[in-house]
Amino acid sequence: MRSLVSFIVGGLFGAGLLISGMTDTAKVQGWLDIFGDWDPTLAFVMGGAIIPMAVAWRVTIGRKPVLADRFPAPPEPKLGHNLVVGSTLFGMGWGLVGLCPGPAIASLSFSGSGGFAFLIAMLTGMIGAPALRMRLDQMLAPV
Repeated sequence: MRSLVSFIVGGLFGAGLLISGMTDTAKVQGWLDIFGDWDPTLAFVMGGAIIPMAVAWRVTIGRKPVLADRFPAPPEPKLGHNLVVGSTLFGMGWGLVGLCPGPAIASLSFSGSGGFAFLIAMLTGMIGAPALRMRLDQMLAPV
């Protein structure tokens, strides 16, 4: 049952990405081009995602989910080098290509070889990130 619900929710998420234009790299890059031909329409998409999620985090306090034992813990509000480096790399990839992981996967069916090249590069980064993180932790550890 959980897999079926996950499949349906993933399909709705993908449809939302397509309808909102998040899989259109030109639209995403237009959103990021604040000093050029700026396209503010994705602000509504982000607001349409952030606002309900903020409400959902509040509503779930003290409740038990239907298809799991418990809700995941809220993220730690700690600002550290892992968050800064990860956010920087994510933002650079998003700005250069105009895709983040969800839209990248959703756009595989129509983005051609460029979409697959991006997916391979993204997966390589995800696989290599733990080793890079360990190396950074070792470099930044007090002696």
